[in-house]
Amino acid sequence: MTPSEIRRLYKITQVQLRYGLDELLPKQPITRGPHLMRKMLFWMKNEHKDMAVGERLRLALQALGPVWIKFGQMMSTRRDLFPPAIADQLALLQDQVAPFDGKLAKAQMEAALGGPLETWFDDFDETPLASASIAQVHTAILKENGREVVLKVIRPDILPVIQADIKLMYRMARIVARFLPEARRLKPVEVVREYEKTLLDELDLMREAANAIQLRRNFENDHILYVPETFSDYCRTNLMVSERIYGIQVSDLEGLKANGTDLKLLAERGVQVFFTQVFRDSFFHADMHPGNVFVSYEHPEDPQWIGLDCGIVGTLNREDKRYLAENFLAFFNRDYRKVAELHVDSGWVPHDTNVDEFEFAIRTVCEPIFEKPLCEISFGHVLLNLFNTARRFNMEVQPQLVLLQKTLLYVEGLGRQLYPQLDLWDTAKPFLEQWMSRQLGPQAVINAIKEKAPFWAEKLPELPELVYDSLRQGRQVNQRLDTMYQEFMQSRKQHNRARFLLGVGATLLVTSAILYSNQVEDLPLLAGSAAACSWLLAWRAFNK
Repeated sequence: MTPSEIRRLYKITQVQLRYGLDELLPKQPITRGPHLMRKMLFWMKNEHKDMAVGERLRLALQALGPVWIKFGQMMSTRRDLFPPAIADQLALLQDQVAPFDGKLAKAQMEAALGGPLETWFDDFDETPLASASIAQVHTAILKENGREVVLKVIRPDILPVIQADIKLMYRMARIVARFLPEARRLKPVEVVREYEKTLLDELDLMREAANAIQLRRNFENDHILYVPETFSDYCRTNLMVSERIYGIQVSDLEGLKANGTDLKLLAERGVQVFFTQVFRDSFFHADMHPGNVFVSYEHPEDPQWIGLDCGIVGTLNREDKRYLAENFLAFFNRDYRKVAELHVDSGWVPHDTNVDEFEFAIRTVCEPIFEKPLCEISFGHVLLNLFNTARRFNMEVQPQLVLLQKTLLYVEGLGRQLYPQLDLWDTAKPFLEQWMSRQLGPQAVINAIKEKAPFWAEKLPELPELVYDSLRQGRQVNQRLDTMYQEFMQSRKQHNRARFLLGVGATLLVTSAILYSNQVEDLPLLAGSAAACSWLLAWRAFNK
């Protein structure tokens, strides 16, 4: 390890001990180090004994800086790996990070654009509008059209910090996976790898810009969600320029009420936005926490969601959407057998899974939940319980489903915060039934024909030539088959003739042996010669 890595590791250990996180480690020989360090380095005492362990973990990650804050946020979505007491606290992590100097931000932007900001923008504000762990945002006015815009810039020198901390995370994860059997179920190395990919994707603002453009296009003619316009001519890997929006943060209930917002309709539209993204578009915003969701000031009686920060998105293929929708509907109808069969058919669990046992396990988990009124049931937690049950039957982690589960929990949490009586089941079921009817009913056939119409229109002029080629090739195949049959029959005749001559030769040999044993002169010699001639003729017949 380099000196800088050693210093960083010492800092991490110091924070861990100060927040008493060594209590999370199982009692194993490999874990004696932190316990001994607490005894030897008495100044590193647990300063937060009065706090729950989940809260201490959250505060420790905040103390370690941006990379670890993001790591905690990502871990909060893996409720299949962590108990609720910890996952709930990690979900509270916010990017409350001190901004970096505005002049440095401006220099970063100018380096990305290749010239002074004044060339393209007026009224650039060096005081950031918002600051997060990876980037911060400044306001300006675009010269070409006078539009108010925000400029999002990646923190300078953040990549080396990320790379160094990720390297340490890998070291720690491998040690944990090797020496702590209890921790292997958490797949620490895989968790770090997943986090590394997510974090590096967020560092590429061109990727985020492309996601925002796609999401905006998907809802271009739909009032329920607004995505700010992206000005791609000014976007770079470390810089993104987009329309500035004015709205009320979705978690600001007092502000929404003061604006006269219809909270019930707003909550229901949040559910509609989610299912539309997943099932209509197969492309969903996967980071819809309160910091990324606003509500338009305009038309509070007909509220509109505003989605920001499209760095993390999820996609589903046609098969996943189909099975997911059928799973949801089977849950609505408490058809646990159908749920179990769908998991096997989709390949989410092994095909040799005992469906009866799997059905019973799902029923055991879900029936107590359904005893509550529907408006009190958490759709996201039902999905979570399903995944946890399936994991016991060797269900592999499905990354797209983990993102979907996380987003559903966000949306449901926001909806219940806005309107506690929100019945997500009642809101979602008609949507899913309509979607399934479009996929399986007559409309599905019409849609398939429409989808394939351009292909067939392109191929139609070629159809006569294709038919002619097929007939010609069929005739050639028939001719080849006739030739092969004739050759086979000729070969068979030769084979039968050879077998006859071999039989004659063998008979003559046996005869010569008998005559020889009876001391008959000359006849054995003649019989042997005849046998040799027969075999020679047979050999020639075989080799024709």
